[in-house]
Amino acid sequence: MPELPEVETMRRGLFPAIGGRIAKVEFPRNRYRPIAMSPEANRWPASLQGRSILAIDRIAKRVLIRLDNEDRIVLQPKMAGLTLIADPPTLEHVRIVIHLENANCCQIIYWDRRGLGTAHIWSADQCDELLGPAVLGPDALAISADAFHAKFGKLNRPVKPALLDQRLVAGVGNLYASEILHRAAIDPRTNCSRISKPKWQRICLLMQQVLLQAIDNEGSTLSDGTYRNAINGEGGFQHFHLVYAREGQPCSSCSTGTIKRIVQAQRSTFFCPQCQKRT
Repeated sequence: MPELPEVETMRRGLFPAIGGRIAKVEFPRNRYRPIAMSPEANRWPASLQGRSILAIDRIAKRVLIRLDNEDRIVLQPKMAGLTLIADPPTLEHVRIVIHLENANCCQIIYWDRRGLGTAHIWSADQCDELLGPAVLGPDALAISADAFHAKFGKLNRPVKPALLDQRLVAGVGNLYASEILHRAAIDPRTNCSRISKPKWQRICLLMQQVLLQAIDNEGSTLSDGTYRNAINGEGGFQHFHLVYAREGQPCSSCSTGTIKRIVQAQRSTFFCPQCQKRT
């Protein structure tokens, strides 16, 4: 968390900043773990002040603020970061404040409770090098069913951890992988090579349906309440979760199974053994 739907919601939430001019950049003092940045914070004002914001983009789980000199501010929220245009959940976890002029909002805030996120100013060439196809797979919303099968169909790996590999397909994380495989009726421990091409195509279709539904609901705000949209409101897709964080509860899909939790690649996986039979 955040995954593709949450980061896409962040991107859309920053649209009021498009056309604005950066007037000032601040780094409020805090006593928490610092986020990773490049260049150093004291070089950001000279790089950004006076620049105009042309667009807000997304690559995988990163928000990119595109400037009029073709540089990008690249924000990667990782576990607990947020981009906001309204007052943040707490003041003590604000890491960056970008003050704007001539925009439909007065600021862009990067907030990070755990300090695991990153913030960079990169050129277009750096973005191509560090976030291009040599590093990240196709976006989960853009890949075709045939290309999806070609990426995964011959792998000798369990399907759930494979879906988390950003080098194969970018944007899916732990939460949505569990939800996708449940809807596809695939046991998360199934080896990729044992899944037929039609089933891979169905997984791809359901992946995109789940991600789009989550975007429509502005992402998932879990019980810790960390994830918020750009105006500090909750997402709504948590109300549509079928398996994630529902260990021990009855399966709402089949009404006979009980949601089980296992650990795969050091991450929690949730599934219904009745709906998602192992093959």
